[in-house]
Amino acid sequence: EGMSAEEIFAAQAPGAGWRTESPSSRPTGGVDGMPRWSDFTDPLDAISARASGIKSRARREAEMAMDGRFSTAEAKALETMGLGLEVDLRGLRRRYSELVRRYHPDRNGGDRQHEARLNRVVEAYQLLRKSGAFVSGAK
Repeated sequence: EGMSAEEIFAAQAPGAGWRTESPSSRPTGGVDGMPRWSDFTDPLDAISARASGIKSRARREAEMAMDGRFSTAEAKALETMGLGLEVDLRGLRRRYSELVRRYHPDRNGGDRQHEARLNRVVEAYQLLRKSGAFVSGAK
């Protein structure tokens, strides 16, 4: 009610709503390594790129878990922190510090939009710092 014929047609179009901003199309949408929706003009290309990113993340987690040094949960934690198998305790601490500075609301003018990501990083770090791969002095 109250819409013109053109507005009704535009609202019913298959791509209606595609150009509106969502959390994954904002400038910070690619923070986790996934492409932002706004980087694509075709919705199917965007879906394909995100699916490829999810598959490659799962593949990396599986490779890390198969390495033998890390459990599956630890491999997921490494992936959450954006680290690979070659990380040592010093590198883990440095990456943790970097991510906390990036996602903490105090560093973002009180913006709590990355709070869930910060919580995942803290949980990942807590798990990894107690890992046998680091405690035993292994690389």
